[in-house]
Formats: sequence, C-alpha cells, structure tokens
Amino acid sequence: MASGSGSRGRGPTGGARKGGAARPSTPKRPARGKAPRPAPAPPEPPRTFVLGAVPGATPGKWIGLWRERMPHVTLELREIDVAGQRSHLDEVDAALVRLPVTASDDLHLIPLYEEQPVVVMSVDSHLTAGDELDTADLAGEVVIVPADDVLGARIPDAVPPTFAPPSDTGEAIATVAAGVGVVVVPMSLARAHQRRDVEYRVLSDGPVSTVALAWLRERTTADVEAFVGIVRGRTARSSR
Repeated sequence: MASGSGSRGRGPTGGARKGGAARPSTPKRPARGKAPRPAPAPPEPPRTFVLGAVPGATPGKWIGLWRERMPHVTLELREIDVAGQRSHLDEVDAALVRLPVTASDDLHLIPLYEEQPVVVMSVDSHLTAGDELDTADLAGEVVIVPADDVLGARIPDAVPPTFAPPSDTGEAIATVAAGVGVVVVPMSLARAHQRRDVEYRVLSDGPVSTVALAWLRERTTADVEAFVGIVRGRTARSSR
C-alpha cells in the first residue's frame, strides 16, 4: 500500500531532521597579534684585560679559552718579574705569580699548580748519567743561585761560587753551559732557557714552586671573575 506522502521523516528540503533547537555558531576568536620581539642587547664596548705573568708561567690554554668566550675583550699578556710581582698587581687586572706572596686583606690568591724543581747542568757533566737526582747527589757541586731565584733550595755540602751571583736565571744557565757549576730552577724556567749545551734532571727532594692567580680585591670586575672561572675549569654555561 503506497504511503500518503512518500516523504516521512524528511523536511521540506529533503534533509534529515534534527531533534531540538539548532546550536548557535561559536564566534571566532580574533587572531592574536604576535608579541614584539625584545630588542637585542647592545654590543659590549671593546676593552682590554691585562694579565701579568711571571717568567715560566704557562697561561696558553687559558688564553685560548678566553679568546673563544670573550672575543670582545682583548687579553694583553704582560711579563712581570718575581721580585716585584706584588707591586705589579697595581698595574694589571690579575697576574700569575709565584708563591710565596705576602697575603693581605686586599688580595685574592688562588693556587693553581706546582712545578717540579730541576737541576740544570752542562751536557758534559757526570750528573747527566742519572734519570733523576736528589740533593745528596749535589754534594761537592758548585751550586749557582741567581739574583732572581724563586726556589730557595738548600743543598747540604754544596760549594758556594767564588763569583757574584748572576743577575737572572738566563745568565746562570749560560754560566752552567760553560761547564761551571749547576743551578736549581723550576722546570718551566729550564725549558724557557733550553740550550743545546745544557741538560736538566728532576730534583726529587727539592722544593716545588707554586704558581697562583692573584688580584687586588678592589680590582675585582666581571672580566676578572670570567678569567677565574676559566682557570677553575668552569664551562661557558656554568654559573659563577
């Protein structure tokens, strides 16, 4: 039997009817504007960090790291003498010095490393026969102590020279090269004054030389703190 309308369940347009009231359309939210980017920090003005260093100090690896991390700050390396190293701190931002240095409330000191003492002698000396020496091996030897000596080694039964002390380590080693006596110095100074006519051997029971970083408290700056972080092994992202 045919239905009356043939369109049961459909609306006037032929679409399926939905029960209940129609849902109101959700208004579109206005597009948010992009937050303005912060202005880049102005570049730091170029400046210079002055690092003093006593003879034999080896700051090369720290200087390399400084140049990587602080390219806008030029590092100037200035040699200072051990005898006047305390007074030179007034002229530099920081310095690599040899201990002892008179400690005081206005001074920061950070010991960094110790150097072994060595005996420098002529290549013709009988002392070259051993791989290492001790103070007893130097009995009867002429031990030269230059005016800029930093070790203060005491050698029992050593023979004092009959001539005035050389003015510096370089002159003392030149005297040794001529076959006169021996000199006891930190290893770095023996290497700095290396010659073909001399050799050196470690003095196993001699005094070590401690190299330290020093600066005046009143001269503490962000650059000084950055260098302290480098010598202490902090990474570029480490906090102070």
